[in-house]
Amino acid sequence: MKDLFSIENKVAVITGASGVLGGSLAKSFIEAGAKVVALGRNQETLDARVKELTDLGGDTLAVEANVMDIESLEAASVKIKEKYGRIDILLNIAGGNIPAATLSPEQSFFDMDMKGWAEVTDLNINGTVYPSYVFGKVMAEQGSGNIINISSMAAYSAITRVAGYSAAKSAITNFTQWLASDLALKFGDKIRVNAVAPGFFIGDQNRAILLNPDGSLTERSKKVMAKTPMQRFGEVEELNGVVQFLCSDAASFITGALIPVDGGFSAFSGV
Repeated sequence: MKDLFSIENKVAVITGASGVLGGSLAKSFIEAGAKVVALGRNQETLDARVKELTDLGGDTLAVEANVMDIESLEAASVKIKEKYGRIDILLNIAGGNIPAATLSPEQSFFDMDMKGWAEVTDLNINGTVYPSYVFGKVMAEQGSGNIINISSMAAYSAITRVAGYSAAKSAITNFTQWLASDLALKFGDKIRVNAVAPGFFIGDQNRAILLNPDGSLTERSKKVMAKTPMQRFGEVEELNGVVQFLCSDAASFITGALIPVDGGFSAFSGV
């Protein structure tokens, strides 16, 4: 059973590895015995992340690349294959909402900054599609691999103020299903694509929206709690287990799935 859930010696590329979620997953994968390639746009922050992982005894590599630039990703792919010879796992963690695409409580859709809309949809859709295109091709050539995408509660039902982010994450859910089907049909059952939909976690992007300066809940957070049966926010580490499971042989017949990690938010009607 231990071997069934193992990702030991798997080569895992993690986009957004210098961020909170990407960093947590990178540490978790190192502790599980995987080899981690930290991918990001800032070499300095990547080097800091790799030092943390190396201090844990991990086999890791920092590669500067932009998920919005296919040539940059292709150059990264060459470096990774030069060191490890293969790519077994791709975690598409880069993404998130941006202030320019977030409406205030008083604004309507017609107040949307369309440049912000374009930026957030481009980042979240193509920031997942492009790495999947480049690193997924390596998996197709070697006949095996796992891709994990990040969707959102916003893909389940409408969440106010974040129309662009919601649209993009809904697209990620559909793209996950599409790519899972295409790769299985054309390259066999050893290449799988799945997505995780996090519930509400406190991070740098949403802290000011969910918490007051004194740490108390905002009005928005109170609405979140009212629809979350577990009555708390998630801890970022609580995403690690399901991601590792999906990348292991224990999930060998799971592809095209969207798994919520949300304290019951997506299941509860609020009544």
